[in-house]
Amino acid sequence: MLHLQDNRIHHLPAFAFRSVPWLMTLNLSNNSLSNLAPAAFHGLQHLKVLKLTQNSLLSLESRLFHSLPQLRELDLSSNNISHLPTSLGKTWENLTILAVQQNQLQQLDRALLESMPSVRLLFLKDNLWNCNCHLLGLKLWLEKFIYKGGITDGVICGSPDIWKGKDLLRIPYELYQPCPLPAPHPVSSQAQWQGSAHGVVLRPESHNSGERDLLECELKPKPRPANLRHAIATVIITGVVCGIVCLMMLAAAIYGCTYAAITATYRGGPLAQTNEPGKAEAKERFDSSPA
Repeated sequence: MLHLQDNRIHHLPAFAFRSVPWLMTLNLSNNSLSNLAPAAFHGLQHLKVLKLTQNSLLSLESRLFHSLPQLRELDLSSNNISHLPTSLGKTWENLTILAVQQNQLQQLDRALLESMPSVRLLFLKDNLWNCNCHLLGLKLWLEKFIYKGGITDGVICGSPDIWKGKDLLRIPYELYQPCPLPAPHPVSSQAQWQGSAHGVVLRPESHNSGERDLLECELKPKPRPANLRHAIATVIITGVVCGIVCLMMLAAAIYGCTYAAITATYRGGPLAQTNEPGKAEAKERFDSSPA
């Protein structure tokens, strides 16, 4: 373990730690480091913890960590880092803790995150995250990371204004527009001359095209589509209610018909018996009458 924090170290040359090859923890916090030679940590095959917090680092080269195959914890917080390498190969396969909070990061490539299969703690807050279409990959990766049990302090958007101060994970997918395709290469002057010779004038692309692409890349709110599950549930509930109403109407009809039949039966029996003697008496009078 080597503690070099709280000094005024401005630069680390190549092979700076060749005399301590068995070093496992290196603390360089709270110095004035702004530049690290690509081979500054060469030879530290057993290093597991590297702390570079509270320095003045602006960027990191991918070769910087190639000689640290056993690295477990890397603290890069409280620097001025504006971008990280796209990929570090197999260097970070064993990394479990990465801290890059309080820097100047706006984007973070998903390929870099996928090169850290063992990471469990990820600190990203207090950066200048630009929550446009290019950050969708980070959002998807973080959701999967959290689902698998990973812990993160979240990504708070710094731009655009519509999402400033919002948590990236709480922005709905529906509000993300696809990133525009790269603009075609400018037409060469020779092609322009050939086009004009045939009567076709090729106008140069407007200088505002880059700004237009950037605006198109920003998040644009759009109407949220209907939820299919809610629609299906509504149809099912409506069908059940209609079925119950129909059954109630059918039961009422059956009950009404049954009641009417029973009532008619009970009322028709005594009446028939009452009228039968009258009919017999009338017949006898008719038979006894003189011809």
